[in-house]
Amino acid sequence: MVDVTAKDATHRVARAEAFVKMAPATLKLLRANALPKGNPLETARIAGIQAAKKTSDLIPLCHPLPLTHVDVSIALARGGVRLESTASTKAETGVEMEALAAAAIAALTLYDMCKAVEKGITIEKVRLLEKTGGKSGRWVRK
Repeated sequence: MVDVTAKDATHRVARAEAFVKMAPATLKLLRANALPKGNPLETARIAGIQAAKKTSDLIPLCHPLPLTHVDVSIALARGGVRLESTASTKAETGVEMEALAAAAIAALTLYDMCKAVEKGITIEKVRLLEKTGGKSGRWVRK
């Protein structure tokens, strides 16, 4: 792991996203909450939050962080579902990996919940949108 002992703890926030592309028929079932495994949207949201909390267990050499806030928002969109995660902490290192893990695992969970009706679902654009805090300050995807 990188030694962050000498770094100051600062307030840090990161936002990430993922897009789950699916057929219109699957999206229609999702809108109606008519899939066989239960409520995919809420299950995906909770899975994303749990993933952020377990990021250091999932990614080797990733620092465990005291997260102060994690959320995953989900929006049905044309052609699929957009998932956006936010993670916050006051620590010596950033929360980009936690935000990315939340978005990715939420997307994987949505795939798992919908695969019974469509195998061709695609997970796209798992990416960092913004990060603030620390020595490097603010970064925003253009």
